[in-house]
Amino acid sequence: MTGVRHHVHDPIARAVLQSAADAIVAVDQKHRVTVWNPAAERMFGWTAEEMVGRVPPIVPDELKAEHNAVQERLLTRRVGGGGETGTEDAGSDGGGDTGRITIATRRFHRDGRLIDVRIDTSVLTDPGGERIGWVGVYRPVEDDEIVQHHMTERARLVRRLNDIVADLNAELDLAVVLDRITAALIELTGADAGGFVRIQGDHLQLVSMSGLPERMRGRTAELRPSLVGELLRTGKTVMLATGERRLGDLIWSELPGLHTIALGLSFLQSRPYGALYALFSGQKVGHTELELLELLAGHAGVAVGNAVAYMEVVRQRAHERAVIDSSADGIAVLDHDLVVRQWNPAAHALTGIPPEDALGRPLPFAMPALGEMLTFPLESGTWLNVLAAEIEETGELVVDFRDVSEAKALEEAKDLFLATTSHELRTPITVVQGFASTLVNRWDALADDDRRSAVATIAERAQSLGRLVEHLLLGARMGADELAVTVEPFDLCRVLDGVVAGFRSLSDVHRVELDIEPGLPRARGDAMATDIVLGQLLENAFKYSPDGGTVRVRAWAEASRLVVTVADEGIGIAEGDHERIFERFVQGEAGDRRRFGGIGLGLYIVKRLTEAQGGSVSAHPNPLPGGAGHGTCMRLVLRRAV
Repeated sequence: MTGVRHHVHDPIARAVLQSAADAIVAVDQKHRVTVWNPAAERMFGWTAEEMVGRVPPIVPDELKAEHNAVQERLLTRRVGGGGETGTEDAGSDGGGDTGRITIATRRFHRDGRLIDVRIDTSVLTDPGGERIGWVGVYRPVEDDEIVQHHMTERARLVRRLNDIVADLNAELDLAVVLDRITAALIELTGADAGGFVRIQGDHLQLVSMSGLPERMRGRTAELRPSLVGELLRTGKTVMLATGERRLGDLIWSELPGLHTIALGLSFLQSRPYGALYALFSGQKVGHTELELLELLAGHAGVAVGNAVAYMEVVRQRAHERAVIDSSADGIAVLDHDLVVRQWNPAAHALTGIPPEDALGRPLPFAMPALGEMLTFPLESGTWLNVLAAEIEETGELVVDFRDVSEAKALEEAKDLFLATTSHELRTPITVVQGFASTLVNRWDALADDDRRSAVATIAERAQSLGRLVEHLLLGARMGADELAVTVEPFDLCRVLDGVVAGFRSLSDVHRVELDIEPGLPRARGDAMATDIVLGQLLENAFKYSPDGGTVRVRAWAEASRLVVTVADEGIGIAEGDHERIFERFVQGEAGDRRRFGGIGLGLYIVKRLTEAQGGSVSAHPNPLPGGAGHGTCMRLVLRRAV
């Protein structure tokens, strides 16, 4: 009997197959035809002799995986005994019979046409219950059923598109969004490959793809001669390009068998941002695929816009964070409840409060009113200038604070300087004025010795004024970084001899001892500046040892440097002041200005002159022999001449 394998022995069964109006096709477990009745010949165009023993061509390649999945689900229902009707594609309906699936789909005719059919598929088993294949009954779908199928399919695609759009809008990573758009393009249109190209000036760049060689990722092409360029010139948003055209496009020839490209523009803030490519090498493309592409491209622009905006926010916040973290000022950002949300490294350094102790808590110090500056000291003694401002867009507050301790100390020192200078100038000027007036008014009445004594006093006071003015001028030049020294080899022994000799005659209660290492090498620096430095150190030794005593000056060589020390037996320097005494307008706590005078510039000048030569100076305690009292040892280090 035509179309029936020889092992179908039941004549009634053969007659049923022969005369059945519906196409009946049975296949074994390898999908080879075992039954192909005359109705199947009429429906698909192939004879039973051509089909029996072969895998039927009525299953399109892109549907084979789908067909296998249907069969597997059918087998599962058969074995499990469920009565649920399976569906494959929207538009299928179920009969509710156990072990049967009904689907509405398309199958190929011998002449290449696609035929809309409804298939009832069941599992074939032998008398022992072993599976031996499947049987399908194929019926042509009527026009109304076709319309219903397409409407149902369209509804399914729209629902799926909505799901895809929701998924896209939930993602904010641009690269992930683009990859999901490309995957959705393949799913919705059935394209064999796809990609997203970004418009960058007069070029395109392939930034996402599926079904194309990985080497193409990131490839660029000129915009104008491309399909995207042509689409932009038409003013439309979608287009179809067939394989007969040769436009030298970015991805035109990379997919074997490519015959059609569907192209859709994606916009960002009303400007073309990129385009979606759907590449087809198998199925034909119609209006449905183009419409889906247009819808997806439109939604892609929204998703890309969200991702780009998020990236810009992230970039801006990273920039702001970098600025805040690198600022030398302490910066705290407070929320609406005045709780600290950001605390930069400078804030930690200024206050000593680490971020983990500051974040989530109120500001650890008083905050000024908006637009006003508040200056106050911390418990550590650090003075802060604090300014607060509001971020209008977020309602947050930014509190900026900086260390003004040095400026505060300098301000106080300047006030003290003015008061002290006035006092230091007033005394000698008063004396000079008094003796000068006496000489003018009583010259003839004074004895010669009295006149000489008055003139000597005027000269001594004028000399004091000269030294004071010299210190003021020298300190001013140093503060303005206008100090200039000449660095050259000089004889340190000679400078020491001269300075010590001058001071030995200035005091009856002080004894000056000089101890120079034999063969002391020459120093490298400025001889005049060194003379001023040593003179100031000896003057301080005399001033701060008012009860007299021995002032010892020693000099020796150490490797590449020369060391000079000036040690006295005076009142010493209070603990903690050994560094401060070298600052401008600062004297040690033991330095009672009313007792010793001075404006606090001497050691500042010493330090600046020494450092200008490449040397250093420091102050140290100098315990007296036997533990009676404390003195001071000033240590001067100069470079050794080569």
